[in-house]
Amino acid sequence: MDIEEKHAEHIDYFVKKASNLKGSALADVVVEATSHPHLFAFSEILAVHNVLELEGTDNGIFLDLFRMFAHGTWSEYKTVASRLPQLKPDQVLKLKQLTVLTLAETDKVLPYDTLMQELDVSNVRELEDFLINDCMYAGIVRGKLDQLRRCFEVQFAAGRDIRPGQLGSMIQILANWLTTSDNLLVSIQEKINWADTMGEMDKKHKKEIDEKAEEVKKTLSLKANIDYRGHEENFSEHGGVMDYEQDRNCQKRRRHPIG
Repeated sequence: MDIEEKHAEHIDYFVKKASNLKGSALADVVVEATSHPHLFAFSEILAVHNVLELEGTDNGIFLDLFRMFAHGTWSEYKTVASRLPQLKPDQVLKLKQLTVLTLAETDKVLPYDTLMQELDVSNVRELEDFLINDCMYAGIVRGKLDQLRRCFEVQFAAGRDIRPGQLGSMIQILANWLTTSDNLLVSIQEKINWADTMGEMDKKHKKEIDEKAEEVKKTLSLKANIDYRGHEENFSEHGGVMDYEQDRNCQKRRRHPIG
């Protein structure tokens, strides 16, 4: 079973569990879900009616905490930590993992200094251990640690839940991409049509040249035949008779020698 299938199973488990609980009983579901080592998306659980009913109640802080894990980062949590439940170590780890995913959404080269500041990591060794053991081995990111440039080059990062208001911008980005793709296809088709036209013109030009070359060959062959026949006629009509008459005169002179 691959990661996506496992993730779907975990989500299904928590959705069913949250659907059967209400009020303060949902606090344990929130803690369990946000501590789970293989769960990194929470929108489906957040959409459960019983979970949304926590809004404005005494347990509303757990709904806020859930939303923080769905959309927020470690540094954002710290700014409102006094108004949210205290995190357990597994939750801290999870929120820091999610923070890396958020950073990777906008930049594929993450400087060590930025990561250490966002994750509250004090040294490079601790940062690299976290990226290797808690991020890459977990399968949520793939990349290369560049110690010389002091950065993490992201090759792949799992996606997070869509933030409120983010859907509109994503639709616009996709619409722009679609327009660009359509324009590119039109340009490619125009080049294909141009290439086809030039190919047909080349074929036509080659055909005309071949036809002219054939005509020249025929003309030269005909002229050569005419010249040859003319030469034969001249030889038989003039050269041959003259030789015969000369031979006769010579013979007559030999019959009447001067005595």
